[in-house]
Amino acid sequence: MAAAAPPKEEKEKGSRAPAAAPQGKIGREEVLDYVVNQFLQALDAGGCRLFSKCYSCLYKAHPEFTKCIYNQFISHLQNSVREEIQALKEEGNLPLLLESLDKLEKEAKDKEGPAWRPSGIPEEDVRGVVLPYLLKQRKFLQKFLKEKQESNSQLAAAVVAGRQRIAELQEQICRQKEEWQGIAIEGRKMMETFDDLS
Repeated sequence: MAAAAPPKEEKEKGSRAPAAAPQGKIGREEVLDYVVNQFLQALDAGGCRLFSKCYSCLYKAHPEFTKCIYNQFISHLQNSVREEIQALKEEGNLPLLLESLDKLEKEAKDKEGPAWRPSGIPEEDVRGVVLPYLLKQRKFLQKFLKEKQESNSQLAAAVVAGRQRIAELQEQICRQKEEWQGIAIEGRKMMETFDDLS
C-alpha cells in the first residue's frame, strides 16, 4: 500500500480555499475550466471527515491509512473527471466552438442594432423564421398528397376495370359452359338416335 500523505500536503488540502474567479474578460473555455476546477475542489471540501465517518471502524484502527486511502480516492476521482471532461471537449471539438462563440460575441458588440432578433420580440422573430419553413413543408406535403391521391385514383380505376374484366370473363365462361352443355346434350341425343338405328 502507499504510504500516508505527508502532513504538509494534508494541511494544504484542508486549508485550500476555492480558487478566485479569473479576472478580466475571459473566454468560455476558461469559464468551463474554472467551473470544473471549482467542482473538483468542492469534492475534496470536508470529504475526509465524511469518509472517515463512513469507515469509522477502519479510521479508529488506522487513521493515517484511512486518510491515505481517502487522498488516493479523491485524486483518482478528480483525475477521472478531468479526463472525461477533456475527452468530451476533444470529441465535440468544444474549444473551437467556444472560441467561435467568443468571436461572434465580439463582432456583435460593434453592431448597434439587434443581432438575431430584428423585431426585438422573440415570438415574432421565431414566427418569421419558422413560418416560411412550415409553409414550404405544407406545400411539399400537399404536392405529395396530390400525387398519392392521383396514384390511388389510377389504381382504383385499374381495380374497377379488372373487376369488370373478371365479370365479363365469368359471363363468357357461363355462356361457353351453357353452349358446351347444349352441345353435350345434342351429342347424347345423336348417340341415342344412332343406337336406336343400329
